[in-house]
Amino acid sequence: MEHEKFHYKSLEEIKAKCKELGIDLPFANNTKILGEPLKVKNITLHNRLGIAPMEGADSTPDGRPTDYTERRYTNEAVGGVAVIWYEAISIVEEGRSSKTQLLLTEKTLDDFKKMNEKVKEAGLKANGFYPYLVMQANHSGRYSNPNNKPSPLIAQRNAWLESFRAANDDCIVSDDYLKQLEEKFGKSALLAKKAGFDAVDIKSCHGYLFQEVIAAYDRPGEYGGSYENRSRLLKNSIKAAKVYEDDTFMITSRIGIYDGYPSGSRGFGQRADGSMDLTEPKRLIKELHKDLGLNLVNITMGNPYATTHVTRPFDAGKYLPDEHPFEGLYRILLATHEIKKTVPDMAVLGSAPTYLREYSDLYAAGAVEQGICDGFLFGRMAFADPDFANEIVKKGRIDPKRVCLTCGKCGDLIRSHKPTGCVIRDSKTYMPFYKEFIEEKKSLPTNFRG
Repeated sequence: MEHEKFHYKSLEEIKAKCKELGIDLPFANNTKILGEPLKVKNITLHNRLGIAPMEGADSTPDGRPTDYTERRYTNEAVGGVAVIWYEAISIVEEGRSSKTQLLLTEKTLDDFKKMNEKVKEAGLKANGFYPYLVMQANHSGRYSNPNNKPSPLIAQRNAWLESFRAANDDCIVSDDYLKQLEEKFGKSALLAKKAGFDAVDIKSCHGYLFQEVIAAYDRPGEYGGSYENRSRLLKNSIKAAKVYEDDTFMITSRIGIYDGYPSGSRGFGQRADGSMDLTEPKRLIKELHKDLGLNLVNITMGNPYATTHVTRPFDAGKYLPDEHPFEGLYRILLATHEIKKTVPDMAVLGSAPTYLREYSDLYAAGAVEQGICDGFLFGRMAFADPDFANEIVKKGRIDPKRVCLTCGKCGDLIRSHKPTGCVIRDSKTYMPFYKEFIEEKKSLPTNFRG
């Protein structure tokens, strides 16, 4: 299904459409501010640009990085970003999103260490600085597929989410299981540190286990019901990880502040009728900063499996949202600004600029100029054009001939458990995998083709 295609030939046309929609997206006159350094705690990031977590589905069966993995991250380091926020890396086998998702354990540690050394050296050689590497520690929860077969581990039943993927009472994890995860996420920080990462993200977004727990309003026990109980897993895991923080290693988090679920299927950051309510997200991030000492956070929204348009606006997809993609961008922008105003002395990185293609750089610069956030992570854009940061910082603008077209083909690849990247801009590498996906899809019964 499709929206009107992104056909805007100029910034003036985009602004005219925004005016028609009654929204005000920020666009700077130039991108100079994105090249300025950002101070976070005792570290200095060399610019305001980073890579958002984008799974490559290219690990070995036991979770080690492969040549494809190393190639992706090395290209991004050469491309000049200050921050490479690695894709979701599972810390337990049962929490993997697929058999091709990275898994950090004692057994795979050396492989990550070798890759990170190469990534950092590539960045230093190309740009004169090491990129700041953040490991995203994750448990896929409802979306666990450790053997490429759905094996959901959930916080509570949710009929609407289960219309997308089946689950039953046997899938509900126990309080004891969640308590053990706190310790395991703490250990993941130590492993990340040994592997050469500069920080670890205790991930709580996009419908995965931590995000589901923090929205477990109907769950009994220590991890459900009250805000204090629902935030326990995230906070205790961060506390366990904080033991390993020092001047060279930091704990951070990517936080989903609004799930965007419909009325009757309540998610985090929303009222029972589905409307956004940032009361708890603002409280959570303020407490993470003031009480637990987090100095950096990345803000995101939605559930890519169920409310994709909330996470990343698109032109074509499995469903047609009842809003223009610009309205989705505006929602993320306004909410991110609310977070930044709540924690003004915390470094806040925004998300989802890619939809604006060749104007995404002016949009990001405008948001930073206006104090809405301190920098941006680019996701799909990094697949299409890993050099986007150097284009912006050194040349002033992103290359319009290399931008992401938000076609969704990278999403098709990851869902089919194939090495993932840009089928359009890096066709020599990824088109063969996409052709495999198309042929496999043809062999499926019609009702399974999506």
